[in-house]
Amino acid sequence: MTEYFIKRVLQSALVLLLIAILSFLLIHAAPGGPKTIYLSPGLSNEAAKIQAHNLGLDRPLPVQFFSWLGNLLKGDLGYTFKNHVPVGKIVWPTIGHTMILMGTAWVLSLLIAIPWGIYNSTVEYSLSDQTASFVAYIGFAMPTFWFGIILQELFSLKWDLLPLSDMYTMGKEGNLPNLLLHLVLPVSVLTLGFLAGYSKYARSSMIEVMDRDYIRTARAKGLPERRVIFRHGLRNALIPIVTLLGLDLPILVAGAALTESVFNWPGMGRLFVQMAISREYSVLMAITLIVAVFVIIGNLFADILYALVDPRVRLDRKGGSA
Repeated sequence: MTEYFIKRVLQSALVLLLIAILSFLLIHAAPGGPKTIYLSPGLSNEAAKIQAHNLGLDRPLPVQFFSWLGNLLKGDLGYTFKNHVPVGKIVWPTIGHTMILMGTAWVLSLLIAIPWGIYNSTVEYSLSDQTASFVAYIGFAMPTFWFGIILQELFSLKWDLLPLSDMYTMGKEGNLPNLLLHLVLPVSVLTLGFLAGYSKYARSSMIEVMDRDYIRTARAKGLPERRVIFRHGLRNALIPIVTLLGLDLPILVAGAALTESVFNWPGMGRLFVQMAISREYSVLMAITLIVAVFVIIGNLFADILYALVDPRVRLDRKGGSA
């Protein structure tokens, strides 16, 4: 296990370095890159050269990259191009805001979808199963921004029951009941999307497992149906869901750009859209790297969970997970 973990950490460091190099090169190759943004319009050639020198933009790209990487390793994400504000001061608070929103929707979805999917696998084509299928189709087909606007129109503008947008009402920052009220609509939108995927996965995975020989053997031995489902079926049915959980983990940090934009939620997704429009490349690079870190953590998390739910998987086996 330790050997596997060290190996994965080293692999992850290499992947992160490659992502950092690629992001850096893409940003410098993009139209309107750092030089265009940093240098004020209307500057004479001489003044532009002096400003570029002061900002280090006249140095070779490898030198600029290793200087940026060195600062990054010290925890310095750099400064915004236009206003020279520390990137960390902008990015870190949005991660917390996004995790509150996405984490609430994610946990709520799992609490509903997995038990519902497992139950529906035992009562195929019942009213509950048909309802779950209908909800899943709606969740897959309905654009989140459109669903969000509909909810705002009904619950905020027409019936005045819930806040229209933002994280807090002005003057009530840090107030928990106020935060919960503001969470209701965006969490409803996101939960519908998560619910659609998880409930279908849980149902189909459980149906597939319950048709296996070892389940028939367990039933033939006279074991109670509850024990057959939860002791022998559920553990194996969880394996594909674990994959989905690991892949979804980065979303908790990356956010949902459309939902956050519709509800004016000050999270990472909305920040990324705003920074892309204003071409604040240093912020975009920081967000890209942070999301990449969480993608790697999500994959590692999924591998470890495999070993926990499936005794056949041994992480210390040569070649990694089975």
